[in-house]
Amino acid sequence: MNQLIGTLTNPGSWDKISSIATDKVVIALIVSAVALGLYDTDQLLASASKTLDSIVYIAPFFALAIGFAGYAKASGLDGLIAKAFSGNLAISIFAAAFVGALSPFCSCGVIPLIAALLAAGVPLPAVMAFWIASPIMDPEMFILTAAGIGLEFTIAKTIAAVALGLFAGFVTMGVQKAGYLQNPLIGPAACNTCGGSKTTEVTWAIWRDNSRMRVLFEEFKSTGWFLGKWLTLAFFLESLMVAYVPSDWIAAAVGPGNLFAVPLAALIGMPSYLNGYAAIPLVAGLMKLGMTPAAGLAFMTAGAVSSVPAAIAVYALVRKPVFMLYILLGVTGSMITGYLYLLVGTTS
Repeated sequence: MNQLIGTLTNPGSWDKISSIATDKVVIALIVSAVALGLYDTDQLLASASKTLDSIVYIAPFFALAIGFAGYAKASGLDGLIAKAFSGNLAISIFAAAFVGALSPFCSCGVIPLIAALLAAGVPLPAVMAFWIASPIMDPEMFILTAAGIGLEFTIAKTIAAVALGLFAGFVTMGVQKAGYLQNPLIGPAACNTCGGSKTTEVTWAIWRDNSRMRVLFEEFKSTGWFLGKWLTLAFFLESLMVAYVPSDWIAAAVGPGNLFAVPLAALIGMPSYLNGYAAIPLVAGLMKLGMTPAAGLAFMTAGAVSSVPAAIAVYALVRKPVFMLYILLGVTGSMITGYLYLLVGTTS
């Protein structure tokens, strides 16, 4: 009891409580929940459950990415990573696109890792290539997509993941050469790391150094809170979209007989948080109804890259020009790959 009273009377504790209570993201989440509860109590419970399920699903990937970010900073590995990507930028983009297509991160889980790479000084074009390619495909998703939709479509999606990464990387490189996007990060990663470590000397056994362990825990706490609160709000809003946007609308828009099925599929898929696994049965069902595989590919790639939860977290992480480029690359790249798949299917 005395310990509890001491904690409550500690000015530092009240400052933390006050900062949480006045946080704009926390306020937005509370206001949204209260408004939904007044409008539809059953949906509030369903949305709370859906949000919790999404958080539980992403938690291992999220913790892994944040843990890596903290370890990289505490050990000095961030400087070594930056040096590894400081050579030929074109080669770095190719490497990032291929590695991204093989990584197991979804569009939300990859964000802490992106923050760490940018803070370490890795060039934005290489980071963008990894960023765009990563959520589209991974080994497990390859197997499930092949089983649910077909091997040909799965191979096309894998090629699309690499191609989209390369497209994003080289477009970003061109934009930077024109003098834009020189300082991409905002938020704690931008101010805490000061461009990453200034040395490439790495101390792997950080647990032997209390000061390095403090850096690890501080990074984990600050980045986890910063991105975690945004993702919680994003998952809550995503649950509302799933509940109140009829799936029949999606089927009608990208179904058979629509000449604009590919761009519409990309535009509809962009905000729809259907992770690669959840999208498989939906796209398979739509294709049985007559949706072209090209539209299905555009729908899945756009949704994987720039869904609502991922977009909200990205908006909180990077500056607005970088955010707009990220959205533009996700949508246009998905349309291009869809049309290329349609062209290949027509000529074969």
